Amino acid sequence: MDKTTHDKGLEIRKAVLGEAYVENALKNADDFNQPFQELVTEYCWGAIWGRDGLPKKTRSMLNLTMIAILNRPHELRAHIKGALTNGVTKDEIREIFMQVACYAGIPAGVDSFRIAREVFAELDKA
Repeated sequence: MDKTTHDKGLEIRKAVLGEAYVENALKNADDFNQPFQELVTEYCWGAIWGRDGLPKKTRSMLNLTMIAILNRPHELRAHIKGALTNGVTKDEIREIFMQVACYAGIPAGVDSFRIAREVFAELDKA
């Protein structure tokens, strides 16, 4: 593991997903999934999100699209919150999911809109 890239990834991961979310994931890591947590932090968040080639807002928009198409609702929830943190608006999220529905199928769009509405409602209550 490259400590510099890992530390950079941890900083970005916490900034996008929220410190509580990340700390909970790390706290719940055990011998089985600890190496995976390290991989995600170093590779996804440090080596990829840490690159200068795209702004974080654009990376969030891409992630929403890909995660919606891959049908990963738990990750979609987390990344909707992260996208809002990175400046993606609700209107932009709607347009992303309209595009998903058109190119990946209406069921993917239906689930994406449902999850987004649930996340927005949770955030409005907080």
